[in-house]
Amino acid sequence: MAKKPMPSEDATSEVADSALPEDAQSPDSPGRHAVSVLLSFGKCVGALLPVYLAGYFGFSISLVFLGLVVYTGWRHSRDGKKARLQSAMYVLENEQDVTATRVFKTKRELPSWVNFPDVEKVEWINKILDSAWPFIGQFLEKLLVETIAPSIRSASAHLQTLAFTKVDLGDRPLRIVGVKAYTEHDKRQVILDFYISYAGDVEINVEVKRYFCKAGVKGIQLHGMLRVILEPLIGDIPLVGAVTMFFIRRPKLDINWTGLTNLLDIPGLNAMSDTMIMDAIASFLVLPNRLTVPLVGNLHVAQLRSPLPRGIVRIHLMEAENLAAKDNYMKGVISGKSDPYALLRVGTQTFTSHHVDNNLNPQWREMYEVIVHEVPGQELELEVFDKDPDQDDFLGRMKLDLGIVKKAVVLDEWFPLKDVSSGQVHLRLEWLSLMASADRLTETLQRNQNITIASKTTDPPSAAILTVYLDRAQDLPFKKGNKDPSPMVQVSMQDTTKESKTAYGTNNPVWEEAFTFFIKDPRKHDIDIQVKDDDRAVSLGSLSIPLSRLLSSTELSMDQWFQLENSGPASRIYITALLRVLWLNEDAIPTTPVSPLPGEGDIDSEVSPGNKVIPTAKRPEQTSPDSSFASEGVLRLLLVEAQNLIAKDNLMGGMMKGKSDPYVKIRVGGMAFKSHVIKGNLNPVWNELYEVILTQLPGQEVEFDLYDKDIDEDDFLGRVKVSLSDLINAQLTDQWYNLNDVKSGRLHLVMEWVPKVSDPTRLEKILHYNSLKSYQNKTVPSVGLLFVYTERAHGLPLKKSGSEPKAGAELSIKNVSYRTKIANRSTSPQWDEAFHFLIQNPREDILVVKLSHSWGQPLGSLVLPVREVMDEKDMVLDRWFSLDGAMPESQVLLRAQLKLLDSKLALCSDVTANAEEVSHMIPSGEAAAAANSELRHRTVPAQGSEDAGASGKAQVKLSISYSSGENRLVINVHACKNLPSFSKDPPDAYISLILLPDKNRITKKKTSVKKRNLNPEFNERFDFEMSLEEAKQRRIELFVKNSISFMSRDKELIGKVQVQLSQLDLKAGLTQWYDLSKEIH
Repeated sequence: MAKKPMPSEDATSEVADSALPEDAQSPDSPGRHAVSVLLSFGKCVGALLPVYLAGYFGFSISLVFLGLVVYTGWRHSRDGKKARLQSAMYVLENEQDVTATRVFKTKRELPSWVNFPDVEKVEWINKILDSAWPFIGQFLEKLLVETIAPSIRSASAHLQTLAFTKVDLGDRPLRIVGVKAYTEHDKRQVILDFYISYAGDVEINVEVKRYFCKAGVKGIQLHGMLRVILEPLIGDIPLVGAVTMFFIRRPKLDINWTGLTNLLDIPGLNAMSDTMIMDAIASFLVLPNRLTVPLVGNLHVAQLRSPLPRGIVRIHLMEAENLAAKDNYMKGVISGKSDPYALLRVGTQTFTSHHVDNNLNPQWREMYEVIVHEVPGQELELEVFDKDPDQDDFLGRMKLDLGIVKKAVVLDEWFPLKDVSSGQVHLRLEWLSLMASADRLTETLQRNQNITIASKTTDPPSAAILTVYLDRAQDLPFKKGNKDPSPMVQVSMQDTTKESKTAYGTNNPVWEEAFTFFIKDPRKHDIDIQVKDDDRAVSLGSLSIPLSRLLSSTELSMDQWFQLENSGPASRIYITALLRVLWLNEDAIPTTPVSPLPGEGDIDSEVSPGNKVIPTAKRPEQTSPDSSFASEGVLRLLLVEAQNLIAKDNLMGGMMKGKSDPYVKIRVGGMAFKSHVIKGNLNPVWNELYEVILTQLPGQEVEFDLYDKDIDEDDFLGRVKVSLSDLINAQLTDQWYNLNDVKSGRLHLVMEWVPKVSDPTRLEKILHYNSLKSYQNKTVPSVGLLFVYTERAHGLPLKKSGSEPKAGAELSIKNVSYRTKIANRSTSPQWDEAFHFLIQNPREDILVVKLSHSWGQPLGSLVLPVREVMDEKDMVLDRWFSLDGAMPESQVLLRAQLKLLDSKLALCSDVTANAEEVSHMIPSGEAAAAANSELRHRTVPAQGSEDAGASGKAQVKLSISYSSGENRLVINVHACKNLPSFSKDPPDAYISLILLPDKNRITKKKTSVKKRNLNPEFNERFDFEMSLEEAKQRRIELFVKNSISFMSRDKELIGKVQVQLSQLDLKAGLTQWYDLSKEIH
């Protein structure tokens, strides 16, 4: 904000002088010049005089230096206040222009009526204030001079000469920058929020002539939100019974002092004086304090000044993470940690946690209960500090409107800390409603007992709150000498005592005050009331009221006169007592995320974290896995044999040809298997079975690489790749595959994507079929696939130190085990993780779940036989399970689902009497494919298969599509297959393409080179920015080339293909194999 330039005194005088006639200026000019010189000389003498006096009297020069430092700080503070005041005045006078220049800046800089649509701009009120401001100044002057000044003079002999010498409110009135009205809370009241801003040139001077003392104020800033409640609404003039006003949060105050009070602008005293004044304002105008002005008689003023709270918020300060390290050693060379503690505020209610030594991830586990008087509006403010011997370092802060907690009922969240680079704090916030019935008291006490056990807090949470309205007393006894007492009242509950104000010189005092207490167990306590004289030594009467009387009364309230004990015969006191049970209404927890509404609460409020706060949901009865749970399948691979492998072992330096020692490496889905080595055999037989659990993802392949085992480096014998999607579509395939990248050799494989069934009657036949099979690698085919979804646990025991554990779960069946992530510290951790196990025998296999703290201290275990899952409907078991070796309430929620693996080969074994049916269902080589055309169509196409090799066609695989969102043509070059070789070695293939008819650098693209490969894979993408209409007019010319040197005699061009884009549906996209043209140029 650019500050409005203010003319200096010299500049002002020059302008004034220039405005005078020339003849009027000249006579006085020499005199004025002489005065100016004398003033300059006097200033120099005044500046040097302290130095001279210090030397003359022998004072240390450090005193002069200290005085200069104090003067500089004072002057800086004064100038800052003056600048802020002038800036604020400029903003209020030119609000429209300022708003227009800041329209694109942050919402916090805009006026209330711009920020939120439900905050109205009320210029008509400001016009009334503008007109009435001089008369308000006259009233204030009369009040100070004729009423307040005489009262001050009579109160102290030292102030008998006090007088207000000047009272001027200035010409800049108080402004209302926005008003928001609430009518939905209670039909008998209207709530108004006034956003007030005062930057005035007020000047008030006071003088005590006896001591030649002058002081005063020249300029005040006050900004804040004043809530005004009009209640009760009545059916008679003036329609409103009383007006109650208060600040929900402390307003911002800045005072420009004059005279002797200039000393208050010295740094240090400045902040202290403003704080003391704000404390004085807060003592009667900041919640829970209210200023109530009754407009009619016979009102319960105490109940208007201290109404029942809207609710109670129970704050669980759990922990923090990633706090900044503030403790450095050796002047910052060695970085230490911090000793964090938290400061929490709700209105005037303040709490401080204990500090945790040397920890950036502290655990506090403390609980606080705060009274919430107004929602929306009141905020929870939390600040984290590093405890130090001198000044504590700031570690971050957060704010949260408690109206969000009221909507969510339970809020268990991590909140990021503001104004720091890192750090977050974990809070659990609970909104407790006030019930005017004792029906839920027993349940509340039981819940609180459970909370106490879980959190290890010293005191149990409160079960109720008690509000005592102290109205008046009558006929109290006189003091000695028949003098009127000055009575005050002490109200005690449990270990807490609160005192009323003193009513001086009367035996019929009126207090009209309210006191609120938290009650642990209302069945065991009494209200103790002591009426005493103001010296606290003389008792004027006492009273004890058991809370059991309140529990049995209507709506848990009493409103009556009580006879005082140990007092006069007619002495009595009028008290209203209200008891309310604190109830956590879990049924009211919303099922959708709670978001703050725009404009709800104060314009400066902050909501963390992010834009949404997600409440803790009610404890579920079953798990809620995502839709992909239990979608995995089992791929069964039978490595049968190979034939005509290349001989790689040469003897006597290559003079005698040997054989090979072949073995196979199998890679699929990130897993690898290796067969055993068969010595000296070019036609090895393995007969080995492998099983893999896979998720169906596009583009996956099963790769078989054959090698010759050597002492040094193993020799390559060929490769086969099969698409997983093709295998899943075919379900079962039994065929020979030609080996790629070698001159000879083929591999016999039986591969099956095993069907999953939920029919337990198939178990016996599956077990019988598996028992008949024997494989070289001793693998026993699995009978089933068990899916386990581990969602959460509840009620886990605490660590030995009393803090909450970081729980993890380990699941195992036989020698296969998995671990979940380690959850954040909680006795109710949540993981939401899924696992799967291959089951050999559902009648014997057992699932074991072990919970522990960071894989150390045990927290409980579960033993679940798989047969219990098989006995359930659809073989699904989904519920809470009690944990052994833990607390009685410790449980884990998981879902176990069993699927039997019902191979088609096992189905065929059921009909062994019908050989034709068996041969129909099991394709075995070329004969089976020729006999059954359906199975021929289901044979898996693979690189290097006999069918592909017989065709002799070289092909390239392309994907062509148009992206409308990006306005570009996308061409994906996937692979080539069956490329010809023009020499003894496979070609070094690459692809170049051009987008015709243009021929330039933009339309020409080229892939990388794939060395010595007849079936190279590229998987490269090329983008061309153009419109769809332009793309349809293009054609692709693609060349498959052999990368050769310029001196080589090998052929460069392997083949080419042209694609007319006008013939394709570019929006839908197309992926297909294209035959390469044999035409070689």
